[in-house]
Amino acid sequence: MKRLEKWLTELDAIPAVAGDEERVAAYLREQLHDEVDEYQSDALGNQIFIRKGSDPNLKVMLCAHMDEIGFIVNYVDERGFIMFLPVGGHDSRMVINQVLEIHTEKGVVKGVTGAKPSHIVTAEEAKLAIPLSELYLDVGTSSRAETEGLGVMIGDFITFSREGQFLNGGKVFTGKAVDNRSGCAVMLEVMKRLAGKALTASVYAVGSVQEEVGMRGAGPAAFSIQPDVALAIDVALTGGTPKIEEKTIPLTLGGGPVILFYEWVTDNWAGSSVPKKLTRKLVQTAEKNQIPYQRGVYLNCVTDTYSISLAGKGTIAGCISVPSRYIHSATGLVHMDDLENAVQLIVAFIESFDQNW
Repeated sequence: MKRLEKWLTELDAIPAVAGDEERVAAYLREQLHDEVDEYQSDALGNQIFIRKGSDPNLKVMLCAHMDEIGFIVNYVDERGFIMFLPVGGHDSRMVINQVLEIHTEKGVVKGVTGAKPSHIVTAEEAKLAIPLSELYLDVGTSSRAETEGLGVMIGDFITFSREGQFLNGGKVFTGKAVDNRSGCAVMLEVMKRLAGKALTASVYAVGSVQEEVGMRGAGPAAFSIQPDVALAIDVALTGGTPKIEEKTIPLTLGGGPVILFYEWVTDNWAGSSVPKKLTRKLVQTAEKNQIPYQRGVYLNCVTDTYSISLAGKGTIAGCISVPSRYIHSATGLVHMDDLENAVQLIVAFIESFDQNW
């Protein structure tokens, strides 16, 4: 558990907006270089770590996306204020009154998100969320030249400026990028625990890129690997809080990892109905090993499972998720017991995986 805690804390601190995953990739390489038989990286930046089994024709793919949501600089006005666009899905209500970090070639530049003060907000405006298009970043300068002198350029990525922490000495961690550094930490621990074990299948652990902007990396990685089965490792929408009815989100923090059964985004038809062959095996594995688990069924959510399943000739793909409160905000929250039980479930599944699975 201590190693998992360390990995999650260190991974959460790394800035890696979709398209800028190099630092997380380097971290994964550093942790896994002695634990795998082979390493590959593709043109998109996907990181592929291979632990060979006794049957070279049997492959299991694990996939945790390395990127986080963030923003990107799209304009600096004549007074030095910075306009930005979202990278990934944001609720604009979560962005006001935040300290953000711009990652420039010269280093990190900090600023605060600004909007009208409450004193001059009209009654009608007060009822509305401030759209991202009306927000700006104030870095304390007074001209475009001064802001650009700090190194700020159009195209620089921006993240929330927030240090992750365990709340009040307990097992609950909150951070800016638990989506999906939780999945990366779980994948690292799985590979660590598989080291030295006699496995039938070869395991391909993939740190994928650009999940938050359309699941762009996992599909090409799966196309090159052509696994027999694949498991995305991500986070799951979690309820159990005031104002969220249980029937809307029945998943709970600390209730165990989530086995995905169905996900669907209604406006673009992206999603997965996970083959029963796989969900049945995952449930059997959890119950046989007395690992707590939850069953996930979602609308308007999608994971790398979708793009993996469609790659090449097609792949049986599912997902094991870590329950998380406050997804896609600066204060994502996860429980370490859920990470630990996700590790145990995936390890047990891989250990039992053979031609007769």
